[in-house]
Amino acid sequence: MPDKPSLVIIILTNILSQTSNFIVVSSGPQYAAHLGGTNTFAGLIIGIPILTSGMALVPFVRLDRGLYKVPLLISCVAAVLGNVLYGLAYRANYLYLILIGRLVLGIAFTNFLYTKRFFSDRRVTGIRRRTTLASWLVIGQSVGFTVGPFVGGLLYKIGFANEVFNGFTSPGWLMAGVWLAFGLVTLLWFKEVPRHTPVDQALPLQHIAIQSDSANVKDSRAQSAEPSSKARSSIEITTRASDERSRPSPSPELEPHSYRPTRQQWAVIATMCWFAMTCFFVLGAWESFIPIYTLRAFDSSPFAAGNLIALGGLCTFPFMLANIRYSKRVQDRQILAVGSGVGLVGLLMTITLFAVDGMRFWSLFGCWFLVALGFNLASTVTLSLLSKQMPHHWNGRISLLIQYSNFSGRVSGAVWGGAGVSVGLKSYIGLQLALIGIGGVMFLTLWRELKAKKG
Repeated sequence: MPDKPSLVIIILTNILSQTSNFIVVSSGPQYAAHLGGTNTFAGLIIGIPILTSGMALVPFVRLDRGLYKVPLLISCVAAVLGNVLYGLAYRANYLYLILIGRLVLGIAFTNFLYTKRFFSDRRVTGIRRRTTLASWLVIGQSVGFTVGPFVGGLLYKIGFANEVFNGFTSPGWLMAGVWLAFGLVTLLWFKEVPRHTPVDQALPLQHIAIQSDSANVKDSRAQSAEPSSKARSSIEITTRASDERSRPSPSPELEPHSYRPTRQQWAVIATMCWFAMTCFFVLGAWESFIPIYTLRAFDSSPFAAGNLIALGGLCTFPFMLANIRYSKRVQDRQILAVGSGVGLVGLLMTITLFAVDGMRFWSLFGCWFLVALGFNLASTVTLSLLSKQMPHHWNGRISLLIQYSNFSGRVSGAVWGGAGVSVGLKSYIGLQLALIGIGGVMFLTLWRELKAKKG
């Protein structure tokens, strides 16, 4: 298990990042409209931080040397600066300063990669704990899109009528202060991971090798009864055992790079990347769609829209906590199937209600709850499944692939959700159903290959 203060910091990093991303969902469209922006622009400011994150990931990964503390501190600094710029846009009366602030905030969201990689890194996390710990990240995600929209809507309702700190800008100023304090906590209490895999994790393999040598010695004893031969074998075993125990285990950078995935493994990687993209596309689309749609259909305020999003996230908590408890007994592929199935039911209900013109405020909540529950649940296993099937020195690569898939889904989903009312409600849901359908074909085709250890 990871060091407890570090574990808490990693989980809180994820929660604060998700909250920073979603706190503008409630009032962001009105903020953009006040400064002359459109609904599509409003969707863009929700999803645009992920674009910067994607651009920053490659240089971060090249320079991090497999460590975590410095990237986490850089993300704290970027979060403070980005939120300050977001807050200053109103006073400057400059629409694109909102966008610039969110782009800078995107550098902070590189920590999504590091939180996921931390929980699949064998230097700190055993193979049977990865799905469980990944579920905590999704709990953090649920906290983020529960607390974020609620607090953003509440701040908008209160108002704070001045040009610097008001209903539009207060989310930025609040999160800047929180990130500043959290950066100090990270600096003081986060414990860096060891550069090498601890020796005790490799001992079982060394023990097997020694047993094999012992078996060879027994065979030689049966063939020859010479005392000198026995003595030599005994000395040889003792020497090998002591050498193996004293030899440090190789660092990830020194592990063999001759490994090449098979076609089936590449197909599994592609499937997990597809589901990672799809889950975040759907979630991002709904989070940016709800405030715009409820304003048009029900004349709802940003506070009411934020409460709807937050309540849907809050209702998923018991199920996500149950997933943490029971994930040790269930295969990752089964969790993926159940989550995708629940989300699919939510989408089918939504398109049916749109088709018969029967969508009401609370029926929208029911659909959102199923979508949020299903795709949050499905997103818990995309990286953990791959980390159980691939060797350790591939952990950085698969973490990067999954994170880019998450980012691409989040950006395109947020823009699609912002344009959802414009393109038509059936088309808005239809694209999401198409993505799930493609993933379903891949999943069923590779059912056998998706098997991995539980936990």
